[in-house]
Amino acid sequence: MKQGLIPTIVGAGVTALGVTLTVRNQRKQQDMMTRLMPLVSAGIIGFGLAHVLLGTIDLVD
Repeated sequence: MKQGLIPTIVGAGVTALGVTLTVRNQRKQQDMMTRLMPLVSAGIIGFGLAHVLLGTIDLVD
């Protein structure tokens, strides 16, 4: 198995989770918890994209 494949796959899954949370949050009413969810989901998306990027760099090298 190539080095960097696992972080790329995990990053894709985490990014998909962040996108799912973003879509679900847009459908709900605005209360205290749903005001914080865009920040949390943006952080999850960023974390996932960072893993995809670093895993892809390992795959290329």
